Order: sequence, then C-alpha cells, then structure tokens
Amino acid sequence: MKRILFVLLCLFSIHAFAQKDADTALPPYKKYPTLPAFNIQLLDSTTIFNTFNIQEGRYTLLIFFSTDCDHCQMMTDSLLSHRSELKNIQICMFAPQALPEIRAFYAKNNIKNYRNIMMGKDVDMFFHKFYKAYYVPCLVVYDKQKKFVKFFEGGAKMKDLLACFQ
Repeated sequence: MKRILFVLLCLFSIHAFAQKDADTALPPYKKYPTLPAFNIQLLDSTTIFNTFNIQEGRYTLLIFFSTDCDHCQMMTDSLLSHRSELKNIQICMFAPQALPEIRAFYAKNNIKNYRNIMMGKDVDMFFHKFYKAYYVPCLVVYDKQKKFVKFFEGGAKMKDLLACFQ
C-alpha cells in the first residue's frame, strides 16, 4: 500500500512540475497580449517615451533592431519603400546600441522624413526579455486597441507584414 501511495505521489509531483515548466516556457507577450508599457530613450538623449502613451486608434508596429545588422537595414529599406502602405501605422523602432549609433542609423535612412516613425534606445532591454527575442530584426504588430496581432523574429516578408494591417 505504501508503494502505491509513493508511486501516486511521484506521478502527481511530475505532473505538477511539468505543468509549471510549460507555463514558464510561455513568453510574457503570449500571457499578456496587450501592448506592454516600456521606456524608449529618444534621440535627443533626454526624452523618455513610454509605450503606454501610444494612442489607440492606429495599428502599432514595434521594431527591435541592431544598427550594425544587414538584415535590419534590409528590413528598414523595405519598410521605407512601402511607406505609402504604412503611412497610417505608428512605427516605434529601437535598438540596444548607444544613441550615437542609433542617430547615425536614423540619419543614414532619413527617418526624420517619416512622421509616423519614432526611433530610440531600449534602455532597459525590456523588449528582449518580454518577447524572448534572440534574432533581429524583431517586429511586433498590435491592433488599433493595442491588442497583440503577430510576432516576427528575424524579419518579415512585406506581404505577411502588410496582411496584419487589414
């Protein structure tokens, strides 16, 4: 009888640990599908923009990139070449590098010409932690009510990205 109780206890313990591991393996953005609030240091180096302040009513595209990444540059080129399709999308681009590097990327790509794009530094490395992002560029789409739509890691085909805004 003691063996049966011991075996049942072991089986229950294994099931409980397996359930906990499955839950912790789920990235936070899947547990909390609303646009998270985090800080982006803007290029003037003094202004901190919190994503909580993104207004509802427009789609939001978050882009985590690296200033020295060829794939990130190609993704940026693709976004800019589709500017007419993306003109009503709030685009927030941020990188982990130092602000001078981000400013250089901003200038090289003439981002100042695009009123719907803001750029800065993810000062707390929030994006990497919240989205469990390991490859850049990472793109995350939120709908007009700030609800999660799609996560792209390592870039996105423009047709797939544009389909999120329908």
